[in-house]
Amino acid sequence: MTKVLSKATSSLNGVIQVPGDKSISHRSVMFGAIARGKTTVTGFLPGDDCLSTIACFRELGVTITQNGDQVEVEGKGLDGLKEARNVLDVGNSGTTMRLILGILANTPFHSTLIGDSSIAKRPMQRVTKPLQSMGAKIDGREEGNFTPLSIRGGQTKGIHYQSPVASAQVKSSILLAGLQAEGTTSVTEPEKSRDHTERMLQAFGIEVKVDGLTASLEGGQTLKGTHIEVPGDISSAAFFLVAGAIVPGSRIELKKVGMNPTRTGIIDVLQNMGASITFANVNEDAVEPYADIIIEASQLKGTEVSGDLIPRLIDEIPIIALAATQAEGDTVIKDAAELKVKETNRIDTVVNELTALGVKIEATEDGMIIRGKSTLTGGKVSSHGDHRIGMMLAVASCLAEGDVEIENGEAVTVSYPNFYEHLASLQR
Repeated sequence: MTKVLSKATSSLNGVIQVPGDKSISHRSVMFGAIARGKTTVTGFLPGDDCLSTIACFRELGVTITQNGDQVEVEGKGLDGLKEARNVLDVGNSGTTMRLILGILANTPFHSTLIGDSSIAKRPMQRVTKPLQSMGAKIDGREEGNFTPLSIRGGQTKGIHYQSPVASAQVKSSILLAGLQAEGTTSVTEPEKSRDHTERMLQAFGIEVKVDGLTASLEGGQTLKGTHIEVPGDISSAAFFLVAGAIVPGSRIELKKVGMNPTRTGIIDVLQNMGASITFANVNEDAVEPYADIIIEASQLKGTEVSGDLIPRLIDEIPIIALAATQAEGDTVIKDAAELKVKETNRIDTVVNELTALGVKIEATEDGMIIRGKSTLTGGKVSSHGDHRIGMMLAVASCLAEGDVEIENGEAVTVSYPNFYEHLASLQR
């Protein structure tokens, strides 16, 4: 589907509630499935990726009822999953693939996992190798690096894993395998990645120890069903935070957005660039803290995005690049080679698509350099099936001098099913 967007207004104004956090939604279903008793979820994200997680656990014998953003999971316990009759299809969801491998590492049956063409290109040895070292039998293309993957679980043993990358998916997969492993399982990262797994495991009654960059747990613990309230996804809010900052005359209020400190790098970057951001109704006592965020049009200046900030905003870099096009001076993004193994190679994709809209931007080995301030033209661009690229290009259309035609514009439904409707509501 090609989505054609025109510059419909001179400003963006209004109040919106972004969909539930994708990372937390995934985990609420997964952890509920392996818990004892019922888990209820409010604020669940009914996007394609999270629906893939539900479908996979239904295949594994778990009863899950989903109605919009309300979900009930009848937990089977860690030892209650059943061998699926069909392959487990994760669709476009790397989170589903990598975390479910950790859960299946202890199951006494065989499972086969596949995904879409994007998943088939994404490296899985970052989780399959440590899981194999724990005792799981995993195979696939190129020695278990690419799908399709097969896994037969068994009695695993705890390990200490020194992760070469700061990745919540890697950390989570290993910790999930450790729930039934013999002894202690721990993961140390080079920088701290998002900690939704540690927080949620604790909400389900699991004792998780966090010491600096190391998270650990003891095997043999039991998850107990609970209630999970999913706040708005800050990665989705990021598109409207940038839109509000760069479109003249704008003021946007985003309700109940997750403010987990491991995810708020986008806030830090925008504030460093000079954006006008205020907060209201802050709740720091929830399992996942949240607040209302108000963003207003601002005069931005270039900045550097690098180092330990990168894991806190890796998914927001495409929209940060767009913000940089409207800043005075250069913006340098580096230490972000992880972008190459996302839904697309986001370094090349961001650079190519923004170049097509008249932006002065160049790729580097581990990031990009954006020359501000740019006048955006219209043109034909593509999401390349990447939801975050699609949303970034849609926000760009609010500034472009001509129409912006986005090929594969429907990709946004992966994480934000009503994104275009929300964008249009601010343009009235």
